Amino acid sequence: MTTTEHPPPSRLRSWMLEGLSDMGKDGGHVGPHAEPEPPHRGQPWYRVMCLTGVDYFSTLGYQPGIAALAAGLLSPVATIVLVLVTLVGALPVYRRVAEESPHGEGSIAMLERLLSFWQGKLFVLTLLGFAATDFLITITLSAADASTHLVENPHLTGTLHNQQMLITLVLVALLGAVFLKGFLEAVGVAVALVGVYLALNVVVVVVGLWHVITAGHVVADWSSALTAEHGNVFAMVGVALLVFPKLALGLSGFETGVAVMPHVKGAPGDTEERPTGRIRDTKKLLTTAALIMSVFLIATSFITTLLIPAKDFESGGPANGRALAYLAHEYLGGAFGTVYDVSTIAILWFAGASAMAGLLNLMPRYLPRYGMAPHWARAVRPMVIVFTLIGFLVTWIFDADVDAQGGAYATGVLVLISSAAIAVTIAARKAGQRGWTIGFAVISAVFLYVTVANVIERPDGVKIGACFIAGIILVSLLSRLARAFELRVTSVQLDDMAQRFIRDIASRKIRFIANEPDQRDQAEYREKIEQIRADNDIPGEDFVFVEVTVLDPSEFEASLTVRGEVLHGRYRVLTLESSSIPNALAALLLHVRDTTGCTPHIYFEWTEGSPFHNFLRFFLFGQGEVAPVTREVLREAEPDRARRPRVHTG
Repeated sequence: MTTTEHPPPSRLRSWMLEGLSDMGKDGGHVGPHAEPEPPHRGQPWYRVMCLTGVDYFSTLGYQPGIAALAAGLLSPVATIVLVLVTLVGALPVYRRVAEESPHGEGSIAMLERLLSFWQGKLFVLTLLGFAATDFLITITLSAADASTHLVENPHLTGTLHNQQMLITLVLVALLGAVFLKGFLEAVGVAVALVGVYLALNVVVVVVGLWHVITAGHVVADWSSALTAEHGNVFAMVGVALLVFPKLALGLSGFETGVAVMPHVKGAPGDTEERPTGRIRDTKKLLTTAALIMSVFLIATSFITTLLIPAKDFESGGPANGRALAYLAHEYLGGAFGTVYDVSTIAILWFAGASAMAGLLNLMPRYLPRYGMAPHWARAVRPMVIVFTLIGFLVTWIFDADVDAQGGAYATGVLVLISSAAIAVTIAARKAGQRGWTIGFAVISAVFLYVTVANVIERPDGVKIGACFIAGIILVSLLSRLARAFELRVTSVQLDDMAQRFIRDIASRKIRFIANEPDQRDQAEYREKIEQIRADNDIPGEDFVFVEVTVLDPSEFEASLTVRGEVLHGRYRVLTLESSSIPNALAALLLHVRDTTGCTPHIYFEWTEGSPFHNFLRFFLFGQGEVAPVTREVLREAEPDRARRPRVHTG
């Protein structure tokens, strides 16, 4: 399609929308979001694991403290339950997700394939709302915990006292500034951060265990208190199961593990269609990360519960949000404790960067394709500004409190894991794997219970998730409404017969008749030609019929394949399948104009009924008032009236 000259954009606009200007250079009717994928650059799985690790392993900064607050003396027992659910539930689920979506689409894409039409889109938008909750709370919670480590450092507490909100906002702003400048997922940085952080945690855990062992009364006192409070082992396990939903933060990282799959190098023989090595190595990544985290979760919950007084975990206490840092300062001195604080702040900040990268990868994957985001939604910088401002709002709402954000974070994590479990259950059932179907169904039931229990216990998570969902759906529908008349066909392909029709008619006058197929008998086409001739006062029968079949009207962008056929020995018919009749017709007319150099004409009959009702039919079902909408799509796509295909209505 020939482009029309526009005034050069301002430098600010060019900078903000950098990355969109190269779209569509290959020619044809390329939609505004048909962006080619960058070439794949793989890394060994154990290095890519560190990208997951900055999110997953960084939860050690606050998980032991949250577990102690939620379960008290039962924290180690409840953590063992968490580890069992991780290894027996979440890990098998996401190993199957890796098989089913090896390009990093995740469970949302799996469920999207099972549903079509508007119910599928709304379901995906709902899951995107919870995914946004997960990633955004990762950013704000990690920044809040990083500021806690900074404020509570013994060397800085006097200077930075009561400045946690300001520091958190600065960290979120700094994260946004880095992405505005241009953020590349530096695997090397992630490897260094994760390596140093885990090494420091090994030191803290070993020293903590040494103090527990050498001070024998600690274990005896804890055991006695536990027995006095809960009576017997069965009661302890029962209570641990009840408080387990509060510990769900320790399950974070699995969705990120699947999202980073495209970075895994895999085997030399891998192809994009069959990335067998990538799937195998991603399973290694997920399993190794889960095992490392499980060991750390059990060990850290044990030493923090036994060595830190319960009152110090409470809000305002020195161990609140920084239990392991408390032990590092207490048993290894201020110098080591400060190094530990710096390492924790760095990995927490990088976890926010990982979450921001996840958002920037996830939202443009769906919303623009649904027509439910503005044109600039594929550009990184505008989205960074939007997410940073939302991060400011969430930080302000939760007062930069780690404990307060735990419920919202857990809700997002649990909803995504539950949806993944349901998706793999359906996939196993469709594959005829009865044993896996039953197993995944049980896991799904467990995660659904945990999700519901978490929502009942801490409804703030589902409230903020509902706000994200409502905001995404509202903005999406308004955006789709604003873009209703946008040409959204990514390419047009004609088969040999269709090309013959176009070449033949281009030597005379290109006249199309838009026909809604009914019986497709000889009488239908004869009567249609007679009606068009009478309505428009034109002679002859030199017409080509165009018939569009609407498939899924909720789709926004799609390619267009045009097939030609001769019916009843005399009527030339072009058949098209699309999500929208007016868009398909407009794209065909522009393609014919560009390939022949002639101006095509198309003839319609007026649609009976209310214009508003017909517009809703077009917006929701791709039909309705076809003639004026086709003309409007053409007007939007081709501002030059002299070059615009002609639309006739009688």
